[in-house]
Amino acid sequence: MKSISRRSLIAAGLGAGIVVALPGSSVTSPSTAEDAGLRADPFMLGIASGEPWPDGFVLWTRLALDPLAEDGLGGMPSRSVPVAWQVAEDAAMQNVVARGVEYAHIANAHSVHVELRGLKPGREYFYRFRSGRHISRTGRTLTSPAPHETPAALAMAFASCAKYEDGYFTAYSRLAQDQPDLVLHLGDYMYERRNGNRLVAGRNRRNLDGPETVTLESYRQRHAQYKSDADLQAAHAIAPWLVVWDDHEVDNNYAGEIPEDRDPAEMDDTAERFRLRRAAAFKAYYENMPLRASSVPAGADMKIYRTIQWGQLANFHMMDTRQYRDDQLAGDGWRKNVTRRLGEHRTITGAQQEKWLLDGFKNSTQRWDFLGQQVFFAERDRNQATNIDDVSMDGWDGYAASRRRITRGWVDANVRNAVVLTGDVHRHCANDVKVDYKDPASPVVGSELVSTSISSSGNGSGSTVDPTMAWNPHLKFYNNQRGYVNTRITKDSLKADFRVLDYVTKPGSRVSTKASFQINDGVPGLQPRA
Repeated sequence: MKSISRRSLIAAGLGAGIVVALPGSSVTSPSTAEDAGLRADPFMLGIASGEPWPDGFVLWTRLALDPLAEDGLGGMPSRSVPVAWQVAEDAAMQNVVARGVEYAHIANAHSVHVELRGLKPGREYFYRFRSGRHISRTGRTLTSPAPHETPAALAMAFASCAKYEDGYFTAYSRLAQDQPDLVLHLGDYMYERRNGNRLVAGRNRRNLDGPETVTLESYRQRHAQYKSDADLQAAHAIAPWLVVWDDHEVDNNYAGEIPEDRDPAEMDDTAERFRLRRAAAFKAYYENMPLRASSVPAGADMKIYRTIQWGQLANFHMMDTRQYRDDQLAGDGWRKNVTRRLGEHRTITGAQQEKWLLDGFKNSTQRWDFLGQQVFFAERDRNQATNIDDVSMDGWDGYAASRRRITRGWVDANVRNAVVLTGDVHRHCANDVKVDYKDPASPVVGSELVSTSISSSGNGSGSTVDPTMAWNPHLKFYNNQRGYVNTRITKDSLKADFRVLDYVTKPGSRVSTKASFQINDGVPGLQPRA
C-alpha cells in the first residue's frame, strides 16, 4: 500500500489517533479481558520515539488514567499491564513489520520502553500501542542511515525551555507542522518550581499541580502534567527525539551534587539530601523519555551523554553539563572580574565526559559534528571596558579553560564542521566560535546556534539587536521571542531558520522565520541568508 504523506498524517491521524483493528490482534495483542481494569483511555500522556540507530529506535509510552494523581502513578491499578506495540511501513498501519507485547510495571510508573532492532536503515516507520480495547495515536519515526551512507539531507529541529505556567506550548505544534526528521531537546523540558514561583501572584497563564518537585511522586506528577499537553504530544509523535536535561529537570542552577539552596555549615547533609532528590528526578526523567536502557539511572547517577551517528552526514554528541560540573563561582549569575573562572582545573563536563568528547572528535569521519548541549558556549561579556569582564558564572564563561580544551580539541582533530547547539537562555542567538575571544586575530573555528524557549519568560519582544553585540563581534544575531530552530543539513551546507511566535500567553499563535543563517562545508562561521 502506498504510504500516507507526513502532512496527511498530521491532518488525519496524529491528533486524534487511528482506531482500527490490529492485524492478528487475537494472537499478539492483550485482549479486553486481560485489561479489564482500564475502562478509560490509558494513553493520555501520548507516545514518543527516540535514539534512532540504523536498524531501530526506542518506542515509548506511559499509561495514565488520572495524570495529575498526587501519588505520581497516574491513577493506574497496582499491577503490571500488558501493552502491545506495532511498527509499520505506512501510516495506515497495514504493512506491519514488527510487533510485540511489553509490560508496564508500577515500579516504573507504568512506562514502556521498547528497543527495536532488525529494521531497515534510513527508513520512515509508523508505530502505535494498544492496551485492551484502547489504541494510542499513530506516531512517525525514522531509523538513521547505514554507517557508510551519506543521505542527501536531514531536517533537524531543536528546542529548549518549556515552562508550563509561563505560556502555551504552541511552538511544539508549529514544530510538528514543519515536519522535521529529527528533534533535539536541549534541556528544561519541565520546571521543578512551585506554582507561581517568580511570577506575579494571580498572573500565571496556566496553573501547575503540586508543590516544588522534590520527591519521586512529585517529579512523576509534574512530568505527567507536561506530557498531557496536546502540543507537546504532537511534537513527540512527528519524529524521533534526542534529549538531554539542563537544570530544571532537577533543581535550578544545580552543579553536580550541590543544589541551588545550600547551607555551607551543613554541606555533607545537604549533599546527601540532594542526592536523594537527584535520584528521584533522574528516575522520573528516564520513565518519561524515549531513552535506551543504557541510560537507566543507578540511584543519583544517570549517564545521558552519548553520540548518535547519522550515517556519514553527522554526529550528534549529546552532552551533560550539569551532573559533573564544578560549582559555579561567586554565585550562579553574572559577575565581574572573577579571575578564578579561568582556572585550568575547572570543568563543566567532568574529566570522563571530556575525554569521551575529545575521542569522538578524533574518531569522527562525518561531515558535521554537532554538540547538543545546554548553556551558552561562546564568550558573552556585558562590560565594554577591556579591563573588566562581566560574564555568566553558569555558562561556559564560568568554565573558560573547559571551553578552550573542547574547542581546541575539535581544531586539533581536524573536525570538518563543528556546530554547538544550545538552549537555556530564552533567546535566539547565532555566534561564531573562537579559541581565543580576546585576540581579534583569532580565527573563527566553529559556530553556535542558540534556541530561544518554547514558553519560558512569556512573549518576549521582537528586537534583533543586543547592545553587547557591539563589543562582542562574534555574536551575530539576537532575538527575544519564543520559538525553536529548524535546520536543513546537507553535505555542502547547513541552513538554520530561527522560528518565532507572536505570543504564547494565549494559544494559537502563527509562526514565522525571524532570521536565517548558513554554514558552508569547510568554511567556519555564519553567513546571513535573505
